[in-house]
Amino acid sequence: MSLSFTEENKARVDKIVSLYPNKMAACLPLLYVAQDQFGYLPEDALDLVAETLELAPSHVYGVATFYTMYNKKEVGRFHVQACTNVSCYLCGAYDVMNQLEKKLGIKRGETTKDKLFTLTEVECLAFCGTAPAVQVNDDIHELISPDKVDGLIDKLRSEAGK
Repeated sequence: MSLSFTEENKARVDKIVSLYPNKMAACLPLLYVAQDQFGYLPEDALDLVAETLELAPSHVYGVATFYTMYNKKEVGRFHVQACTNVSCYLCGAYDVMNQLEKKLGIKRGETTKDKLFTLTEVECLAFCGTAPAVQVNDDIHELISPDKVDGLIDKLRSEAGK
């Protein structure tokens, strides 16, 4: 294994592990720490979490691959996740997705050449009452519509200085 946690993240890991009755229970939050540090969860990061928690690597791999909030491949600076589950679908999610693809010049599952945006279709963001919803990194955008997509993407590009 070639990866290791930074000293700051080692302290975070110790604090997180201390909050749980057993190490296995800390798997989800430690995957977040690893993802924060490395930007996504390469195989070595999964091995690091497994070793840190004294778990079988297969357990950690199973957890990381079950949940969509863990990135198994590199994503752009802005990870745009568009919900297309039932409530969002009924409120026009695919129109939003189509406009995102058009504005970004990529298809879902792709990253822009400048590595600024990754577009992902997700099953549920849990904002059914204010559907359709799009999540950009940790920020939720509710009641999004195709006509709001261009402004959102332009704002993000401006934040990035592009």
